[in-house]
Amino acid sequence: MTRDRAVVPLPMCSRRVVAFLALRRHPVLRVHVAGSLWLDSPEERGFANLRSALWRIHRSGLGLVESTGDSLRLAPGVRVDLDEANSLARRLIGSVPLGAGTEVDWTPLTQELLPDWDDDWVLVEREHFRNVALQALESHCEHLIAQGRLRQALEAGLAAFGREPLRESAHRLLVRVYLADGNAFDALRQFRLYRDLARSRLGLEPSEQMTDLVRGLLREEAGVVGPVAAA
Repeated sequence: MTRDRAVVPLPMCSRRVVAFLALRRHPVLRVHVAGSLWLDSPEERGFANLRSALWRIHRSGLGLVESTGDSLRLAPGVRVDLDEANSLARRLIGSVPLGAGTEVDWTPLTQELLPDWDDDWVLVEREHFRNVALQALESHCEHLIAQGRLRQALEAGLAAFGREPLRESAHRLLVRVYLADGNAFDALRQFRLYRDLARSRLGLEPSEQMTDLVRGLLREEAGVVGPVAAA
């Protein structure tokens, strides 16, 4: 939580309430907030914890939370970085690519959502954002390849690879970038990196889509004519 670029300290109980509401952005019943944040506590204790957390939030004087009857919501004027990252992802995935001919700051898509938290309600949202971010990074990389902007495409592809090293589609994009840039050695290296990871971690072989990208290179390397297995 920041205000005018200065970090505003809040106790952990209050941070959890703010984060819970920030991930929803619509009014949430108090009973649902208390029950979700204090699962192992009796209902009365959960409501008491919620009242204490809200009191501490209001005491900060920032007007972070609005209360209407039995519902709570994040105040409309509060900016949430996750909302902005999701909005960016949707634009990058869209049929009309964002950033054609311009630079796009996609670094928010490389971040993990509340990385040190292990609450169930965080894990669900974290997985959703991870998938959306990966789709957006790969879509952006695709558009950059089509535009011939290979340096930027490589950066976006590496970011997707960094978020999920076992995701074949990210490796395929990197192979395509290397091939488009005339770097056959790097294309083969990337292919073998994924092949070894898939075999050791998943017990799988690269897909035909992946193998087809480098089949000609494998054939040349083997010095044979005809079909070549991706051994």
